[in-house]
Amino acid sequence: MRASRLVSLLLLLQNRGRMTAAALAAELEVSVRTVYRDVESLVAAGVPVCGEAGHDGGYTLLDGYRTRLTGLTAGEAEALFLAALPGPAAELGLGSVLAAAELKLAAALPVELRRQARGIRERFHLDAPGWYREADDVPHLPAVAAAVWQRRAVQVRYRRWYAPRVVERRLEPYGIVLKAGSWYVVARADADAPRTYRVSQILELRPLNEEFTPPADFDLASYWREHTGQLQESLWQGRAEIRISPAGAERLRELGIPAVVDAVDAGEEEQPGGWRRALIPIESLTHAEGELLRLGAQVEVVRPPELRKRMAATGAALAALYG
Repeated sequence: MRASRLVSLLLLLQNRGRMTAAALAAELEVSVRTVYRDVESLVAAGVPVCGEAGHDGGYTLLDGYRTRLTGLTAGEAEALFLAALPGPAAELGLGSVLAAAELKLAAALPVELRRQARGIRERFHLDAPGWYREADDVPHLPAVAAAVWQRRAVQVRYRRWYAPRVVERRLEPYGIVLKAGSWYVVARADADAPRTYRVSQILELRPLNEEFTPPADFDLASYWREHTGQLQESLWQGRAEIRISPAGAERLRELGIPAVVDAVDAGEEEQPGGWRRALIPIESLTHAEGELLRLGAQVEVVRPPELRKRMAATGAALAALYG
């Protein structure tokens, strides 16, 4: 464990430059006193670590010193190969770059570690899109990725779901997200706050010779967590009371709507038969009707009356059609 920590300390100094003992302690999750001891051990082993006192002080490596030691364990090497996703990389136009990087990484590893790392591809495969749907057609994704990387604005024609359906936008793309097989770009239009655009809905794209600088406090991962949380909350426009059988509850889990599943689990079980009465969130009457019809006779809508009438009317129509 200590040897691994010494390697990590050395690589931190090599990659980040000057760091204080407190910063190193925070990164390594140890005490400052432990950092002092580790630095002494590195110096004793011949590593040229220099320390400077004062407000702007800290530890650095002697100029020009670099180690070829990667410090990779078998698990870390496997994780790196698992993180290399050929499908998304190819869509971004980085397939050949990824392949070259993998070759260089493999060449730098010892033979046994290389064998273990390559074995990860024989055991794991990522298929991002959901069942029964194709991945998005994203011809403009490489251009969007280039704009994100180069921090250059783009002019797009974008198709949205509400009127006017097709709009012109000048976008400053901050970052790209792959979610369940669909690509999204987080971008700022004009003076607006950042918004999310689906890359497959970009009809035309023209790169602009205009550089931009994202806000210093913008963090893509934090934005996405907040955005998806707000989107999920905004979807639920109402509540419906239902009775659902054990078979219906099991089928509901297969459909994979966590908020509805949680609501059913929190419901009250009826006897006999194990049916449960629950208050579930719904997007709209139309959407709720379509989703609940997938459960057939394993669910009964109690209220609202409008949804119950819709279910009854559709059930009568089905009975007439098949009767």
